[in-house]
This record gives sequence, C-alpha cells and structure tokens, in this order.
Amino acid sequence: MELNLTGTHLGCEHGVCGACTVLVGGQPIRGCLMFAVQARGLEITTIEGLNGAALTPLQECFRRHHALQCGFCTPGMVLTLHALLERQPAADAAAIREAISGNLCRCTGYQPIVEAALAAAADLAGGAIQGPDSPKGEDDGATRASL
Repeated sequence: MELNLTGTHLGCEHGVCGACTVLVGGQPIRGCLMFAVQARGLEITTIEGLNGAALTPLQECFRRHHALQCGFCTPGMVLTLHALLERQPAADAAAIREAISGNLCRCTGYQPIVEAALAAAADLAGGAIQGPDSPKGEDDGATRASL
C-alpha cells in the first residue's frame, strides 16, 4: 500500500538520529527500529497527521522562532516535542532538552528549537505564541489550537 507520506525521513537506520520518529500510541518511536508487524492495531501518527488546515501552536512556534533550517530533523523534533507537551504542557528547558536529546540537528544549534518549545508551552498555559519579534506577553495574533 502506498500512502505518499514523505515527512518521516530515513536517516541513520540505527535509531540514533531521530529523523524517522513517529508517534505510536502517542509515544515517540524511532520508526527504523520497529517492524511493521509490531504496529498492527496501533495508532501511528506521522508529521502529516498533526495538523489539518492550520499549523499547530508548536509548528507555528517553530516557524516564528526559526527553529528549522534544512528541515531534515524537523518532523522528528516536532513529533517528539508534541508528545512531551501532551504529557507535560508546562515543560521547562531542561525537560525539552532531555526530550530531544535523541534527535540530531546539524543546522540550528538546538537553541531555537528549545525556544520554540518553550513558547508553545507558554501558549498551552494560556499565554500568547511568542516569536523573536513579539513583545513578551503581547498576543501576536496567531491562531490558538489544541496541540
């Protein structure tokens, strides 16, 4: 069966880089380490399954904080952080760094990714989605949606 989903990337094929991360039952899993038969009957979410017509707050924060450059690691990072913020909506920088410790990024230096996740956590707590150009505490007009 061909699904034409291209967001999940094949990176190292050894479970090291996180580019193949998908959500299985809401938990981030390295797709390259899982046999298809192990997924039978389980809900699998790829990056394409996160949003409908609009970006999720986390994806919007990635955009606003320039947390993606080449984009290769971005789907795995977003899915990993999505799962973290589902479990721990008020995640701090240490929890965010721990969550993404298995996702490799060669371009961003990780700081914009952490800032984007912190901004999304703030949005989940009722604050506005913050970007580098937004004054702290001021709503930048971004659409709120559930994670």
